[in-house]
Amino acid sequence: MKPYKPIIICVLILVFFGCDVVPVEKKKPVIVHKVKKKPVLTPLDKVADTLNIAAVGDMMLGTSYPNEKNLPPDSAKGSFNAALNELKNADVTFGNLEGTLINNAKPAPFKLKQVSKAWLFKMPPYYGNIFKDAGFKVVSLANNHIGDFGDTGRTSTMKVLDSLGIYYGGQVKHPSALFKIKGLTIGFCAFAPNANTLPILQLKNAANIIYGLKKQCDVLIVSFHGGGEGPVFEHIPFKMESYLNQKRGNVNAFAHTAIDAGADLVFGNGPHVCRAMELYKNRLIAYSLGNFCTYRCVSVAGVCGIAPLLKVVVNKKGEFINGKIVSYKQTHNKGLLPDSLNKAAQKIKELTETDFPDAGILIAYNGQISKKP
Repeated sequence: MKPYKPIIICVLILVFFGCDVVPVEKKKPVIVHKVKKKPVLTPLDKVADTLNIAAVGDMMLGTSYPNEKNLPPDSAKGSFNAALNELKNADVTFGNLEGTLINNAKPAPFKLKQVSKAWLFKMPPYYGNIFKDAGFKVVSLANNHIGDFGDTGRTSTMKVLDSLGIYYGGQVKHPSALFKIKGLTIGFCAFAPNANTLPILQLKNAANIIYGLKKQCDVLIVSFHGGGEGPVFEHIPFKMESYLNQKRGNVNAFAHTAIDAGADLVFGNGPHVCRAMELYKNRLIAYSLGNFCTYRCVSVAGVCGIAPLLKVVVNKKGEFINGKIVSYKQTHNKGLLPDSLNKAAQKIKELTETDFPDAGILIAYNGQISKKP
């Protein structure tokens, strides 16, 4: 039996080690490079739950027409200093660009014939950097002054904005914009009663444009330039408005049409004074944000000098969460200044409570905006 011992020992060794090795071979191999992991999103890819938007009214930093006497002495560099923190501390900052960015150009002939003293606004193209540095992401070109210098002025302004990466809309040749912020697609378009702009008077057409744009974005901002101009036009008349024999739109009907078609925020401008706000279908409408930064070429007397900056927080569907009106004021000598008396907030609160008693929002003394319980 002794000759068989080596064979038995070998068999036992194979069995012993086999019991130890075979189960390891049957285990699932852990191969790191073949395991599919959920991709890590960068900050730009992550879809935010909320969006912070800052909005202001008319902006015109001085005009070089007919000469440079109406340009600020600091080349407009300090125009937004008083509000820089609020303007930059937003995901999207919006304003109405009330004028052109162009050097040498002749006024549009029809503008010179409109009134005995034509108001023509022409800013040097390098002023575009001032808007960029202040944080403006998107501006409206739907107003009566973008055409002051005809197609030449419109084209120059759009080229300057394109070069700076500032989005815009409102022109028939460039009606809207789409851009990404915090993983959300933001849409923008603007309307006015002026030539070469998307028409505010054609509600059905406006609804079609807004409906089509909403299909392409998560949150849609709509701006309009409408209503009469000056202190006597503070209140919403709920009918077609006219000024200087021109129809300026039924702004209430337009704003509701816009939201019915898919708009999430509606920002109005044009009257050069503040107007009321309203929550409609859980979307915020600001009927006029008045003047904001207009140097010496627009009246800042009385209520025309009130300059609100509206901060709005919406969810990723565009539904209103909360907001705040930050009050500023304008003077011809010192430009834009903070207003510790909160006059802009108080004025908008007063107008809202008068014009829209069921507005759906509450505006506090300090400008905080909340939903009515």
